[in-house]
Amino acid sequence: MRRQAVNLAGGGLAGCLLAVLLARRGIAVTVFERRSDPRGHAVESGRSINLALAARGIHALERADLMQRIRPLMLPMRGRMIHEADAGATPHLLPYGQRDTEIIYSVGRAALNRALLEAAAQRPEVTLRFDTTCTGVDPLTGGLQVLDPDTGLHVAVGASVTIATDGAGSALRGSLARAGHVTVTDSPLEHDYKELHIPPRDGAPALRPDALHIWPRHDFMLIALPNPDHSFTATLFLPHTGRPGFDSLSDDAAVLAFFRREFATAAALIPDLATQFREHPQGHLGTIHTEPWACGPVLLLGDAAHAIVPFHGQGMNAAFEDCALLDSMLAEAGGDWPEVFANFDRIRRNDAQAIARMALENYAEMRSSVLDERFLRHKAWALQLERLNPDRFIPRYAMVMFHPEISYSEALRRGSVQQQILDLVDAQHQGEGAVPPMQLAGADLARAQQLIDARL
Repeated sequence: MRRQAVNLAGGGLAGCLLAVLLARRGIAVTVFERRSDPRGHAVESGRSINLALAARGIHALERADLMQRIRPLMLPMRGRMIHEADAGATPHLLPYGQRDTEIIYSVGRAALNRALLEAAAQRPEVTLRFDTTCTGVDPLTGGLQVLDPDTGLHVAVGASVTIATDGAGSALRGSLARAGHVTVTDSPLEHDYKELHIPPRDGAPALRPDALHIWPRHDFMLIALPNPDHSFTATLFLPHTGRPGFDSLSDDAAVLAFFRREFATAAALIPDLATQFREHPQGHLGTIHTEPWACGPVLLLGDAAHAIVPFHGQGMNAAFEDCALLDSMLAEAGGDWPEVFANFDRIRRNDAQAIARMALENYAEMRSSVLDERFLRHKAWALQLERLNPDRFIPRYAMVMFHPEISYSEALRRGSVQQQILDLVDAQHQGEGAVPPMQLAGADLARAQQLIDARL
């Protein structure tokens, strides 16, 4: 593999991790970032504050030998703490898995970005250029066009290999699309989000700190993730329009009435709720599909290629897995960069499409299915069948979050087969007038095992 210099457009999470991985191969890397150095500035408003780090992201960080640096930032979350609409109902925990290792981690975006930037900055092969906006790229030469922060002029950066890691709003993807080199499908979600801050109470966490808290309300939801200072970052996901909808929450009175009606326990924990709601930005969500990702010596990677909605906690993890896969391909490559990029596109595309679909499906699960008896019954059965068939029947959520050796596309395929098995077992009880038990026994267990032997 030729060790040609590489330009990275974007110094966010994926850009910094990829810079470290490339530098470890002796490749000279220049990272161009439009923002000022975040190590000395406040976090950019409007971006998600908390992220969920799971096995795929951890695997990529381990590949870069960065886990010792990142581990102090990680707060374990063992399951979903469900807060039902009935104010008298006790919140209950739905564990993510059944092993002590099956947990995910809340990590602050700003702290993680700083740690990865510091790791990249310590590599002599890496040059960081902040306050420099990338405006375009030449797919024939890989040369970048950037806006010089000192002169305000557009400047061409010499021909090179260029990888776009500049996120869902990628300027480089946009420039390639305008020139007709790629096609982009942007599918916005009809729900927006707004983040709120739940402070500690008397120095202690106001909610159980080792869980992701969810207030599911079928058509919308509120979630809360823990922070190292014992606070929580809460996020409201709500339709743009309607009742309820963001457009109906037009004044403080409407906001307070809505929260007290739908999320009374959370509202009681946010003393300045109306002020926060008024002042915090309203974010947008959507899925982006790009075809192709590779254009000669130019590659789109992570959210720049395949941004997804956040409901499976896999946006960052998928981008980190992109970095790890590209690094492994570079280790094995005998050809040139365009060949590697084209192969990366071919190998990774089905997985990106699979996690985009599963992320959308998980939104329905989080805001609605977790309240459904059938869902809870199937979840209990799936855990039971996993205990009996640990290498063959693994719940889809676990495959995505805890099994990086199973690709996203394979998790989607196997998950579909497993759901069919659960549906067939459940169908045995149709019309009996009784709810099937939460644990399979006798004929049901035998039937399920027969189907697993035949289909998995």
